[in-house]
Amino acid sequence: MSNSRRAALLAAACSLGLMGGLVSVAHAETLTDALALAYQTNPTLQAQRANQRVTDEGVVQAKTAFRPTVSASADVNAARTDIAKPGTTTAIVNGALAQVPNPDHVNTSGSGASFALAQPLYTGGRASANLTAAQADVLTGREDLRSVEQSVLGNVIQAYVDVRRDQERLRIAQENVSVLNRQLEESKARFEVGEITRTDVAQSEARLASAQASLSSAQAILAGSRAAYAAVVGQNPTDLAPEPSLAALLPTSVEQAFDLVDKNNPQIQAARYAQQAAAARVAVAKAAYRPTVSARAGLGWDAGDGTISNGSQFRDYDRSLSGSITASVPIFTGGLNSSQVRAATERENAARIAVEGAQRSALQQISTAWNNLLASRANLVSNEEQVRATKIAFEGVRQEQQVGLRTTLDVLNAQLELANAEVALVVARRDEYVASASVLQAMGVLNIANLSPAVERYDPVKSYDKVNHAFGWVPWEPVIQAVDKVGAPSTAVKASPAQATPVAAK
Repeated sequence: MSNSRRAALLAAACSLGLMGGLVSVAHAETLTDALALAYQTNPTLQAQRANQRVTDEGVVQAKTAFRPTVSASADVNAARTDIAKPGTTTAIVNGALAQVPNPDHVNTSGSGASFALAQPLYTGGRASANLTAAQADVLTGREDLRSVEQSVLGNVIQAYVDVRRDQERLRIAQENVSVLNRQLEESKARFEVGEITRTDVAQSEARLASAQASLSSAQAILAGSRAAYAAVVGQNPTDLAPEPSLAALLPTSVEQAFDLVDKNNPQIQAARYAQQAAAARVAVAKAAYRPTVSARAGLGWDAGDGTISNGSQFRDYDRSLSGSITASVPIFTGGLNSSQVRAATERENAARIAVEGAQRSALQQISTAWNNLLASRANLVSNEEQVRATKIAFEGVRQEQQVGLRTTLDVLNAQLELANAEVALVVARRDEYVASASVLQAMGVLNIANLSPAVERYDPVKSYDKVNHAFGWVPWEPVIQAVDKVGAPSTAVKASPAQATPVAAK
């Protein structure tokens, strides 16, 4: 975020918050608008999507174990060799024998190049198990991404209704101050004509001062809610429209909610896929006991020439072609392989236990959220009735005061009760909506498709397919994958029938 945008957000949050934030614009901002903006720009969500794309690359990297590698090298060299004691040699020079000095140095130079191709043929199932683990990691990451999406959307909903709640609180506080101002003016007028005492005027002044303090507090609370909204949505709230009902998305009974939790909750699904990855990594560790087979082919050139100090020259040229198939099997590793198998097995045990933990946690979440929803609905009904009755009582007390049946303090107390009841009703509406969203989040259905169907959704499968089908595939890769599974350790999950079976990333 630029400094100018940050400054604008801060200035708007402070100034509009202190002014009440009750700005009228041509088009009211809706919850759908806020959800769409956060879905597209929220940094937490964007970062998680980037992390998921990193996880997608793990599948590509795992597949390289089935593909060939080609390398090339080239070199150029030059050398001079000095002869310490060259001596002389008898030779015929111009038809006569003569002593000719031996060469005292030799200059040589050369260049060479080579190409090598290596192709794994069989890894004992290590490559296949690594691929299965990477695919399970991708599925785990997608569930983690779903969980983050739900969390962000839930935060948007809460921030939205918090701002609306605090705007209503501020409105009620402002109306309360206005009413108490009129009450104080009326008390002073009645005091002037001797209808009431100075005590009644002081009571009105004290109650007005308290209301003004509450107004300042409401302004500060609204400013904080606006800042929280800007942090999660990415812009300051304007005139927020009433939030749409979530009733159509909610289950009809707690039993239905429990059933949906096991199928849709992202924490449970992520734990199951993590168990699949852990089981595959046990197979990776066991594959270290099995033989490996690889093929290698090479082609090389080597050319060189040289000059002797007596003027003689020579030249060499070589070309080589090689090929090999290598099989290897571990015989003794000092206990390394068995230790790695035990460690991988315990990680699988921990992952299996984590599935049970995730299920219990999800059931606790949905149970808590459901009961909070029921309580908030009952509270909302009670507060609506309280506001209705309190309004009637306030009007009756005012009329009774005018005929001398009630004191000024009675009117002030009735006004305070009405203001408190209205605030309680606003809070109850907010709590009921947040509780509904919490139920949807616990079930795993608080997603942009349900909340804002018109928004273009981010599809992690597209990113996966893009990198998975990138350059690097060879025609014989499926054959190598099939061969590698022969005699390989099983990657099956040791799970109860209720748990998911391994599923490859699509």
